[in-house]
Amino acid sequence: MKPSPFLSKPFWVAALLFLSACGGNEQKTNTETTSGDTNTSTETTTTTTTTEAPMASTTITSPQTVLVAHQKTNDFAKWKMFYDSRDSNRMANGIHNYVIGRGVMDTSQVFVAMRADDAAKAKSYAKDPSRKVSMQKMGITAVPTFEVYTLTFQDTARISSDIRSMTTFSVKSWSTWQQNFEMGNQDRMQNGLTTRAYGHMADDSSKVVVVVAVADTAKARMFWSSDSLKVRMARSGVIGQPKRFLYRVVQRY
Repeated sequence: MKPSPFLSKPFWVAALLFLSACGGNEQKTNTETTSGDTNTSTETTTTTTTTEAPMASTTITSPQTVLVAHQKTNDFAKWKMFYDSRDSNRMANGIHNYVIGRGVMDTSQVFVAMRADDAAKAKSYAKDPSRKVSMQKMGITAVPTFEVYTLTFQDTARISSDIRSMTTFSVKSWSTWQQNFEMGNQDRMQNGLTTRAYGHMADDSSKVVVVVAVADTAKARMFWSSDSLKVRMARSGVIGQPKRFLYRVVQRY
């Protein structure tokens, strides 16, 4: 019997449509999978290239002029109120607030460190005759001292200890002393002392000033009187006995 062309034609058309549909679905599936893989790869790349910003340094090694004053008052509240009222006068003379401290052994002793734009102007400011009138109003009971220093190192990091030791002394050579001082950093840290600043007088590098944070005053005093420190000081070219003043930071600007 001869097959009917009307029966065979629909059969082949249906078969072709079925195969075409299967092929289309497979291609679509492959495309979606590839797209998904691409997106995953992009997300991974973005994650691995993320970087954190570096932390800012707290040390300052560029020379900076500071004016340091030691004063004595029996009424700190009165002194502080008048000091704050003179802020605009200080700024007009290129003097900026930095640190205020009070003596550990004698709280009537006041320590003031001020940043200065210019060493010559800082000296003129300290010698201004009007300072005497101001000091009387502040309740100052003894002749104050003013010194202008050039700090060559400062550590401005916030730390828990608020007790400081300011030491002044003379040396034969600034560079020799500085080299030996840096070598002794580990010894100081082991004895609870952290270097906060050091430098020299603005017009005389042989007169040195060092400020350290003190974690334990008893341990610090033992270290300061130790033979090992005496040997290091001799090797550093220190002349005479250092003068130390212990104070507690009461305000930092």
